[in-house]
This record gives sequence, structure tokens and C-alpha cells, in this order.
Amino acid sequence: MKIYLIGFMGCGKTHWAKEIGQKIGIPFFDLDHQVVQSEKKSINQLFSEEGEEYFRIKEKENLSFITETNASFVMACGGGTPCFFNNIDYMNKNGTTIWINCSIDCLHARLVKEKDKRPLVRELSDEELRSYIIKKYADRKIFYQQAAVILNEDHITLEKMLDPIFHDKG
Repeated sequence: MKIYLIGFMGCGKTHWAKEIGQKIGIPFFDLDHQVVQSEKKSINQLFSEEGEEYFRIKEKENLSFITETNASFVMACGGGTPCFFNNIDYMNKNGTTIWINCSIDCLHARLVKEKDKRPLVRELSDEELRSYIIKKYADRKIFYQQAAVILNEDHITLEKMLDPIFHDKG
């Protein structure tokens, strides 16, 4: 069982990947963390020193490596992961993709509270943050919509996360 959680930053991918992994006893991976570990640089450093293209190549390499070397896992993908190198097709062919689709208001409320921990939005005012979310979300939605499972909710429970994973497998 290979599960890929996709969606915009702040939607809860890392939280739910950990929860799912613990609940069903499979390894949990945070793709951004894997890239940081393999490159020994923060995402901020990678973007500023090497550029986004370099980061996206390393992201794809780590996505492929984890997928090919693990029989089962749940992965929290980066917000942009599905949008490059046909990653969404790759994930759909190799496992179950789940789009955690929070509303713009929900994302904004969460990201305002987490700005310190989010290098891409740290310097934005609350109003600029809302504009950033709206634009990026619009750009990425076409990729997110290709997920096998779409959860259109701001308040998800573990049961709601697990139901589509096991419901279709019976």
C-alpha cells in the first residue's frame, strides 16, 4: 500500500501522513524532509543557492527512490510535488493519491499562524498571504484534481482519511 497525500501548504499533509502511518503500521515519509536530509541543506537554501529546478529534480529523485524501495508507506508530498515532471501520473500509477482540499479561508487561517515556520510566506503580510494562496492554489488545482481521492473538507478526522483508502480496496 502506497499512499501519497497532496495539497496546498497548510492543508495537513504531514500531520495526516504521520497519523495514518501510525494507525495502519506503515512507514511515514515527509518528502520535503527527505530532500533536506539527502541534500544537507534547508529548502530555503536549496531554492536560493541552487534554484527551484534543482530542488524539483531532487524532489523527483527522492519520490522515485522512496516509491521503488518501499512496499508500503504514506508520504506527505510537498505542495508543488504533483505539478512537476508528471509526478501526479507517477504517483497515481504507483499508489493512491489523496488531495486534502481545504478552503482558501482555512489555509489562510492556518498559514497566518505558521508563517514563522514557512520560508515561502514568512515575509508576507496577511493580505499578501491571502493573494499568494489564491494564485498558487489556482495554478496547482489542475494537478491536485487528478488525485484518486479528493477530501473537500476543512475539518478531517482519521476515519475520513482512512475510509477511502480501504473502502475501494475491499
